[in-house]
Amino acid sequence: MSLLLNIEQRNAVLNSMIQWLQKEKNTLLEANKKDMESYSGADIAMYDRLKVDDDKIKGMIKSLQELAQLDDPLNIERFHFEHENGMSVSNRTAPFGTVLIIYESRPDVTIEAAGIAFKSGNKILLKGGKESLNSNLVLVDLWHKALHENQVSTEWVEYLQFNRSETQAFLENPTQKLDLIVPRGGEKLIAFVKQHATCPVIVSGRGNNFAFVDVDADQEMALDIIINAKTTKISACNALDKVLIHDRLPNKSAFLDKLVARLLESNVAIWVDGHLDGLANTSQVTDDAIWFEEFLDYKILFGQVTNLEEAIEKINQYGGGHSAAIITKNENTATEFMNSVDTAAVYHNASTRFTDGGQFGLGGELAISTDKLHQRGPIGLQHLVTNKWYVKGNGQVR
Repeated sequence: MSLLLNIEQRNAVLNSMIQWLQKEKNTLLEANKKDMESYSGADIAMYDRLKVDDDKIKGMIKSLQELAQLDDPLNIERFHFEHENGMSVSNRTAPFGTVLIIYESRPDVTIEAAGIAFKSGNKILLKGGKESLNSNLVLVDLWHKALHENQVSTEWVEYLQFNRSETQAFLENPTQKLDLIVPRGGEKLIAFVKQHATCPVIVSGRGNNFAFVDVDADQEMALDIIINAKTTKISACNALDKVLIHDRLPNKSAFLDKLVARLLESNVAIWVDGHLDGLANTSQVTDDAIWFEEFLDYKILFGQVTNLEEAIEKINQYGGGHSAAIITKNENTATEFMNSVDTAAVYHNASTRFTDGGQFGLGGELAISTDKLHQRGPIGLQHLVTNKWYVKGNGQVR
């Protein structure tokens, strides 16, 4: 592979890729149709992520268009220091090198993640799931056409068509330089990668998000936020799984009856803790382990708390570190909640469904990290960089 590409070359490839996606839309749809027909699993979240339609292709194109318009994230000076001996010392952004993304079912990752990695000067290795193989092979072929069209090596974007044992062998003893791994998927995938990887891993994909309805909540707002966060896309890691209700919420019974009725309209199964036992059309929890679960399904759990501190404690104990929301008219309560909850994104009077690189103004995302190093939350173009020290002298010795 040649030296680092300049920003004009990188943007030219992205713009070519937009054109190839537009030209080969039907080819992609046919390939995805094969994947959909072959998928025999009962996982509705997986099925939803696997599907490619006109809207998803428009989303892929839009992400590339936005990416091409963003500034170059490389060679940005973060720190400068003039040494007393005359040396100039600066710290600037630089590519990681080679980034491996291992993901399940989502063909759009083959566009968005590869685009972000490529624009930030990184070589990208893509390892998709077998369920999306036909779709991914078409998309990687389009990447190679876009690269070739601009006289750029196809080694910048590669697809690893490995089975599980081959993937494990590659993680344990990579056959090429590997600088960063990002697993995007369920807990089994993440555990597998962390167990076998020999380079840094950024964990992405797990939600288990909470909302707390405070005693001072606007209850109509709370209903709208909960319904939106739970029902609009159950396969998303930013979907809502748990709702905590303040025990002194005014007209609590009427609020809960309304909430249950609206959730049932979307066929959401409702579980409750012992404090809310007896609530109509719900099932009582028998095992506290359910509080740790990310549902990715038409399922939600209600719990009751006596104060803000108990809500914060419960979220920090059971939550996935992804997103948490408070619905309240009390600014002081909201501030304490947002400062104390240990999640990548915290919300006041808004749906957790906004935890997304595009919604946060990043122009897409490589992943949504629940780790604290090196970046938390959506990892956009600006974050898929490391740094390098540049020291210029004229013969100084120490």
